[in-house]
Amino acid sequence: MEAKISWAGGVSFNAESGTGHTVTLDGPPNLGGENLGARPMELLLMGLGGCTAFDVMTILKKARQDVTDCVAELSAERADAVPSVFTKIHVHFVVTGRNLKEKHIARAIQLSAEEYCSASIMLEKGGVVMTHDYEIVELDT
Repeated sequence: MEAKISWAGGVSFNAESGTGHTVTLDGPPNLGGENLGARPMELLLMGLGGCTAFDVMTILKKARQDVTDCVAELSAERADAVPSVFTKIHVHFVVTGRNLKEKHIARAIQLSAEEYCSASIMLEKGGVVMTHDYEIVELDT
């Protein structure tokens, strides 16, 4: 895996993934930024959300669950001192579909957290307290 980060002036950077996708990074105005893009730590949190949501959906599809939507809402706390690392991250899943089995949803989230989500496991090994919960929105059949 590769990435390239190029300075775009001030505290703004253009990030390009090894697969050619780009993202703009920028700092807050009080640190010289112009709010032109996500903060690097926001991208880290979004990457974690994407990683675990990917796992959960893949597992639920294999379990033949009729999922019509899956949203991972993340909230994080950071240390007050520099470096301002994540100390706690909570992931709340909202899974929508028809005839969903709670045991499959709970198991998918557990498997992602404990076995599959590289980002989650890496952060937890680094001392971040990770928690998860979920809600199920059942659609009429």
